[in-house]
Amino acid sequence: MVNLVEAQKPLLHFLVRRAGLRQHTVDVDGAGTVITFWVPKDMVPRDKPTVRDVTPGAAAKTTSSNKLPPPAKKDRPAVVLVHGFAAEGIVTWQFQVGVLAKHYDVYVPDLLYFGGSTSPSADRSPGFQAECLATALRKLGVGPCAVVGFSYGGMVSFKMAEAHPDLVRSLVVSGSVVAMTDSISETTLERIGVKSSAELLLPESVRGLKALLSIATHRKLWFPDRLHRDYLEVMFTNRRERAELLEGLVVSNKDATVPVLPQKILLLWGENDNIFNIELAKTMKEQLGEKTMLQSISKAGHLVHLERPCVYNRRLKEFLASVTATENPKQ
Repeated sequence: MVNLVEAQKPLLHFLVRRAGLRQHTVDVDGAGTVITFWVPKDMVPRDKPTVRDVTPGAAAKTTSSNKLPPPAKKDRPAVVLVHGFAAEGIVTWQFQVGVLAKHYDVYVPDLLYFGGSTSPSADRSPGFQAECLATALRKLGVGPCAVVGFSYGGMVSFKMAEAHPDLVRSLVVSGSVVAMTDSISETTLERIGVKSSAELLLPESVRGLKALLSIATHRKLWFPDRLHRDYLEVMFTNRRERAELLEGLVVSNKDATVPVLPQKILLLWGENDNIFNIELAKTMKEQLGEKTMLQSISKAGHLVHLERPCVYNRRLKEFLASVTATENPKQ
């Protein structure tokens, strides 16, 4: 029987290619760590056989090194979209890529153990994810860029902004925290009514996936059970490694610190986020300081970029345009 979720991928990939992006795999360390991307077609290295055409079940071709890509046809700002825990990159950002690609060089990575990205390393921390992503971006020739992170991807983005301020010029985060402390984890799980992050974020049944969607969205959505089953089969692979990623997220309260970040930061929140609520976002804004602004979107939950994409995209583009205008004032 055809998997309905897998069957929709060629259409999604066609639309992304129409927006000017191509799939590409970057060898991060020469030791087996690779990250798959969607990158601007003009930024794909010409002399390396790492471009991957999309066919169901196709394996990623990798190489031990990546030369810098040819110069871009236009000097356009770069935007990196970092996904959350329940889907790979292009599925997470399907409503943002086409809009942003009209004015920006858009890069959509799959974090380690999502999509075609993997590593033999035993490190499951968001800091390791951030280091691998930063290395891959530099190998692609990406200079100072805006990073947009959602949920788990937001935590990775905060780590990358802290460790690589020369690479991350501005930051947009939705439905996330700087660090998942003991207290935040316990409070969140208790409020949601689950025993562990894995119970929520790694569902094993249709019932579990329905519960996740119910918590993550403001509007109550209905999909047939078959679609839920197909989604579970396609999107929740590498379960052992992802469970270890969740374990690697939590840090003790005494070890947690809020970094002093030099970037302009936009916290773009669903007003009805039931996972990381708006009060948590307000507290985070105060902790991060005067360069941070908070904007909320009504009638939207944790999946704000999917529930209200038009509003989300407008707010996102306004922020990106303001950052670009500040850094490149007209002569």
